[in-house]
Amino acid sequence: MGSQPGALTPGQGPFDVGWLRAEGERLSNAGRWGDDDDLGTWNCVTPAKVVEATACARRGAVFSLALDIGPDLPEVPGRPRPIHFLTLTGTDLAAGRADRGLPTVGFADDWITMNLSCATQWDGFSHVFSDGTTYNGVPASAVSARAGARRASVAALRSAVVTRAVLLDVAGLAGRPWLDPGERIGPDRLDEAAARAGVAIGPGDVVLVRTGALSRVRAERTWDGYAGGPAPGLSVTAASWLAERDVAAVATDTWGVEVMPYEVTGTTAPLHQLLLSRCGITLGEMFDLDALAEDCTADGVCDMLFVAPPLPITGAVNSPLNPLAVK
Repeated sequence: MGSQPGALTPGQGPFDVGWLRAEGERLSNAGRWGDDDDLGTWNCVTPAKVVEATACARRGAVFSLALDIGPDLPEVPGRPRPIHFLTLTGTDLAAGRADRGLPTVGFADDWITMNLSCATQWDGFSHVFSDGTTYNGVPASAVSARAGARRASVAALRSAVVTRAVLLDVAGLAGRPWLDPGERIGPDRLDEAAARAGVAIGPGDVVLVRTGALSRVRAERTWDGYAGGPAPGLSVTAASWLAERDVAAVATDTWGVEVMPYEVTGTTAPLHQLLLSRCGITLGEMFDLDALAEDCTADGVCDMLFVAPPLPITGAVNSPLNPLAVK
């Protein structure tokens, strides 16, 4: 595929750190729901919002948006693939190596060692700091090796993530299987995708943005180029679009949500800084949206009930999950 409009030339980010700081201050939700708040825009998911969201489950069709947690995942330095092993197995029992001398009963028992960011996940607010703080002014010192996140842990969302989600299939609505590396999705493209999908986005919604990145992985049968390098994604200018609508979260089918190369010179992960550290908007990464997109194309319905609580791991900054979309 050739270069598309919106492609970013490596090293040519149009914004600087001064712009990032000013935009973060402009969009900040610090103090909006109190100085001790750890929920961010999930505060917009009220009981009435949950009841409204249940009406989006019209057919009872359930879609898991998770990648399998196993050996077939992208791997980058510092985030190895999960290691799954068993200490009791059925084969041991069959071979007579696990016989406890008890009639009728045998056991299997398994373990997993994994980085909490190596598969489909929520990024918690305490995952990223901007100028030494994250959402609601929580300092970096609130996250330690022993205790984890004493504030702004993703585990604070354990009862919050039941709401309405909206799929914006940017690649599909453009008639393309996937977007190109470095291709930006700004407010204009989000507006176009929402209009063509026939949806309005409001407070407490989760926005699911499909770039086709996982379709490309499947077509090419390789993770090469998926994680850590140039990738399509949300522009930093999309932060204001999301913040103005008070969305609870935005999730994509890419490794890092935002376009890479980054658009802000002199720093890294600028959209993470804006959304997580200033707005209190949660980010979802590596969501598998392909089957859901096919269904939305077939029935023309692009909103749904969405249920995706993080694991209640004390002090966790990120969490793997199995997000469910119910139509």
